[in-house]
Amino acid sequence: MPREEQGVTNDRFMVIPRSLIFITQGNQVLLLKGSTSKRLWANQYNGIGGHVERGEGVKAGAHRELMEEAGLTGLELWLCATAVIDVGQTTGICIFMFRGEYRQGTIVNNDEGTLEWIDQSKLKGYPLVEDLQVILPQLLALQRGDPPLSFHYSYDLQNRLQVKRD
Repeated sequence: MPREEQGVTNDRFMVIPRSLIFITQGNQVLLLKGSTSKRLWANQYNGIGGHVERGEGVKAGAHRELMEEAGLTGLELWLCATAVIDVGQTTGICIFMFRGEYRQGTIVNNDEGTLEWIDQSKLKGYPLVEDLQVILPQLLALQRGDPPLSFHYSYDLQNRLQVKRD
């Protein structure tokens, strides 16, 4: 199909693709505590990830982010969820969430924050990024081979995040 037939027009809802990766080792999950100087989620815990760049697929983007933010390579990642985020504009966000099991390698911190292994049973005591409070327990409960979860994020009239599982 030629590119002109892809149906891309400015009057359609468009999304910016991002990746979000959760690496586990036994009952622990590797999270990034945002540095105090971060514009978004300073001092809060999130997965590893970022934007998918032009010319790469979402899994390749996830591997690149994992290397850039944690120094990890060669992990086998599997898609565990997607989320479409409607911010009330013509362009939203689509997050492709991956899981992987840590086997070996040196974890390297970066300017974005500090990487920490956190026991899954203690996650409620940590200042997680808002949506992780809802989705992370569901993602960590998945087994390899389970179908990926699907979420839709939006904001109510008071600008509060609403997370719904499709």
